[in-house]
Amino acid sequence: MQTLEQMQTAAFQIISYSGDARSSYLEAIREAREGNFERAEELIKIGEKAYHEIHQVHFSLIQKEANGETLPFSLLFMHAEDQMLTTETIKLLALEMIQMCKFMRER
Repeated sequence: MQTLEQMQTAAFQIISYSGDARSSYLEAIREAREGNFERAEELIKIGEKAYHEIHQVHFSLIQKEANGETLPFSLLFMHAEDQMLTTETIKLLALEMIQMCKFMRER
């Protein structure tokens, strides 16, 4: 059984990795805006590595719950999930914006 302290540790991991990924995605947009598309793609990959870590932490908890383990409720964990989902949205928008920057440069 996960303790509340373990859930909070997982939440802080998710929040930290979310911040790292989000920063990479936003920096990728800035680089694309300047025409630095190789660097933008590198930053997306860096963000994806951080997002993979988020997914690992989150998925391990989902597996525990799916196996019947009761996980304690944590408002902090709910906030972490919100950060995770926001980061995913930013990634999708960053990818689209990079493509728009490429399109605009080609014109």
